[in-house]
Amino acid sequence: MSYSSSVYLTGSREYSFVTQKKNNNLPKWTESSIKKTQTIKKIVCGGGTHFLVWKKPNKLEFYQENKKRRKYQLPNGERIKDIVSGYQTYQILTESGKVWSLADNTNNNLQFMKEVPLLDADQSTFEKIRYVTFFEEKKLFVNSVVMGSYSCYYLCNGDQLYASGSNSHGRLGIGKEGDREPMPVYVQDKVTKIFAGSHAFNFFFITSKADLLYACGNNKDGKLGVGYTKEQRWIPTVVRKFKGSEILTISSGVCYTILINKKGQTYSCGYWIRNGHGVRINVFILLPKLKGKKAVQLATGFRRTLVLTDQNELYGWGFENDKFPTDKIKSTLLPTKISLPGFFTNYLGSKDMIRIASGSNLSFLYLDFKNTLPEDLRILYKSKKFCDCEIGTLGNQIPVHKSLIEFRTKLTIDQIQNKLFGEKPINKEQTLNFLKWIYYDEISDIEKLEQTFNLLELTYPPSVDNTLEKDIAQLYKDDDSKDFKILVKIDDEDQEEENDDEEDLKEGNYEEIPVHKFILYARSGLFRAMFDYVNEKENTNKVQDYTNKSIKSLKILIKYFYTNSIELTTNQDPKLIVDELSDAVEYYQLNDQCNLENELLKKLKKATGFRFDLGFNRPK
Repeated sequence: MSYSSSVYLTGSREYSFVTQKKNNNLPKWTESSIKKTQTIKKIVCGGGTHFLVWKKPNKLEFYQENKKRRKYQLPNGERIKDIVSGYQTYQILTESGKVWSLADNTNNNLQFMKEVPLLDADQSTFEKIRYVTFFEEKKLFVNSVVMGSYSCYYLCNGDQLYASGSNSHGRLGIGKEGDREPMPVYVQDKVTKIFAGSHAFNFFFITSKADLLYACGNNKDGKLGVGYTKEQRWIPTVVRKFKGSEILTISSGVCYTILINKKGQTYSCGYWIRNGHGVRINVFILLPKLKGKKAVQLATGFRRTLVLTDQNELYGWGFENDKFPTDKIKSTLLPTKISLPGFFTNYLGSKDMIRIASGSNLSFLYLDFKNTLPEDLRILYKSKKFCDCEIGTLGNQIPVHKSLIEFRTKLTIDQIQNKLFGEKPINKEQTLNFLKWIYYDEISDIEKLEQTFNLLELTYPPSVDNTLEKDIAQLYKDDDSKDFKILVKIDDEDQEEENDDEEDLKEGNYEEIPVHKFILYARSGLFRAMFDYVNEKENTNKVQDYTNKSIKSLKILIKYFYTNSIELTTNQDPKLIVDELSDAVEYYQLNDQCNLENELLKKLKKATGFRFDLGFNRPK
């Protein structure tokens, strides 16, 4: 199987600039010519003739009709957190809370630029990424960004909502009529989540106060879900059908809105041609065609909607061309199951890997070969398995892994205990907030985390050299804290068939590979099951490897557990190593099997000049 491309697209126009052939018939998918797609994190569609591809960790590629592909990389080691799109604009949010813009004012598009909070927006083109200085000047940390049609919304400092751009129909929710707000203006506080859509003339947000869902902007055809009231809602209006905590996601097209709750139920309202009901609806109504299906992803464009279920079933509707719908395409006005390309059938059992995206005239299917190190360590954090010390105040101690804490902070446990729980101890909530960053890089409360860093006399935000991946890679070198050994049989042609009894594990027949027990628990499904079965009081500190693979191969695999990279030396046969690892990966049940497979394929191609199919079995 080829991994040169795993992005498929379909659309109502001919997009020869990213496809190998014409593709005008939905729901047939065409394989794109986007390169190195195993590194894709997200695809975002803007207007009808361009889209942006985010590649890990901070690289971007821009595709535009009849134009050469452009590449961008954020400066100073900035790491991308998310990218969103409007019509002629993209906003890039970094983990440091900064915002960058990629926009175009050429071809008389200056009107679109009014949505971009740049003092010199009229000078912007798609040629380069521009830094938005507004938030730094106002000392605002941006947590999340969404965009509508010619409008931007920013959630700052945890719960403060700002908005900029076009205010027609009241879509900024600032309570007054007006054409545009080129610089972000304050809307309100106590906001927990924000939603829009790249072609939407409206906006939704959730507040912590009373757990309410609000909507504002254009209500034509009832697309705000608040009934047939005024077509413009200048002041945010409560959507009374839902509590805010029930909402998973909301996305609007130009004349409809789709909502998915945390149970996976899909609701919609608005113009009958595209709301999925086939009749005009002015309040959110459950879609009958998707009843009993648990939706997990939603993608809306100008005239199209895609919904992906937890079983990786894809449904779509509204895929008409630029002209008014005809009898020929009426069957797509209701949710219709869309067949996935054959490439994706290998991943149907893999949860949270297939991704969807929609724009004005394009829809995408692609795979997220994500780095599961944070997800694996999240499992470890929740299990509290093999914790060897505690931090906190008396009665509120929290078990932790000493070596992990010390490598992440570069401080000893005693130093952390004294600084955080000395004269003015931090509370348990702040401790948990700190530990989430330690284990899996989650920042749930920026202000409290920064306070914790200040108490520890650490620099906030952390530098690019103080990342989870780099700290775990350094932990690999710390042999003193390793508390477990994998016994690997030494190759010997004259050696008799091994006996499984422990008394036969004699020195000289086996080599020991030291490792941290908690790393094995986090990274390997086999070890996780074994450790859950064995009582910790039995103090098991070694296990025999039964894969019958070489020591070199298993050492490479164990190092991968820490570093997420494959390293081969010049004296190692790459084909032999890769063949052995392909079996060992399956045996040890790695969560990021697909990510490792791509690492192996790249190493093998580099060493031999050829591509191979490793024949992995996909996770069930």
